Amino acid sequence: MDDSRIIDLFYERSEQAIAELSQKYGSTCMRVANNILNNLRDAEECVNDAYLGTWNTIPPQNPNPLLSYVCRIVRNLAIKKYHSNTAAKRNSIYDVALDELDNCFPAQASVESEFDSDEVGRSLDRFLRSLDQGERVLFLRRYWFSDSISDLAQLFHTSNHNVSVRLSRTREKLRKHLSQEGVYL
Repeated sequence: MDDSRIIDLFYERSEQAIAELSQKYGSTCMRVANNILNNLRDAEECVNDAYLGTWNTIPPQNPNPLLSYVCRIVRNLAIKKYHSNTAAKRNSIYDVALDELDNCFPAQASVESEFDSDEVGRSLDRFLRSLDQGERVLFLRRYWFSDSISDLAQLFHTSNHNVSVRLSRTREKLRKHLSQEGVYL
């Protein structure tokens, strides 16, 4: 079923909307949540909570594309659960991916920097559009979907080292791009 029909089902308040959403995007949502949490039960809970969140926000929202909308809800819930689960400890899987980006973005230390976060987001969008499709997919799979280096190596039919080098080069391009756009570390 196409996304517009699923959204129509949400507007009709039909429970079939959740079933169709789960059938079409359930595995992607589970992968996003599990990549962050590394715990299937917690991931299932986040995905189910995301379905409820989607039910509660459509209508009035009319997301396009639907996958990005649902994945954003799943990711936010998974990150919240992750922080709750790891308040006093370190999760090597997700923390490593975030640590790789530490040098690319300034710390949110002031009201001004918080105010400028929308501009940083737009700058990041421009940066992603400047990448070729392969580099963009690699970057997003690592830092949005939290895929591991070894999973990316399999997906791109290359070595772990090659993936690490490509990501490192892309992060350097990102640092330069943000610097040119006036976002300083």
